Amino acid sequence: MTETTPYDADRARFTRQALARLVLCDHAVDVADGAAGLVATENDPDTGPGGRVSQAFQLIELAERALVSAVIYERQRGSSWAEIAQYLGMSPTETEDRFAANLHSWNAAFDVPYRLDETGRKRIPQLPTAAYDPSWACTQLDRWAGNRLILVNDEHPVSSGLVMASEDEAPPVTP
Repeated sequence: MTETTPYDADRARFTRQALARLVLCDHAVDVADGAAGLVATENDPDTGPGGRVSQAFQLIELAERALVSAVIYERQRGSSWAEIAQYLGMSPTETEDRFAANLHSWNAAFDVPYRLDETGRKRIPQLPTAAYDPSWACTQLDRWAGNRLILVNDEHPVSSGLVMASEDEAPPVTP
């Protein structure tokens, strides 16, 4: 499915590295917000038996998603499997075997950005939301970081550090 959407031209302004970083930022926000839910004790009586374990277990799932995003980002910025593996305590081959399918899916989503739903009428983006609509993601992530990160004084703490595509690198967007 190769039809264009209003987001395609905007997405072309970003490098794949920048898009991968936005996805990592978005997943890190999910982890941080999930962890924050475990800090306050006031609502403990309202939580059923095992409820806090459920929340903590969800953090593991969110952290796994963030880890996959971090690996994709590192590969997009040129890190080798060996460089990534040293931080995971795995061999480069084990690391590549574990994450190659995720990286393949990421790259394939740029070639085939949408799939049709079961009815065949609605397009489902294959890219994570932060990469699919990067302008929205930048706005949301800059706001989140500005409100939560006390020592950050940058007006655009997320979007200001992204590697953007130069006009001669950006792929042409055809209607």
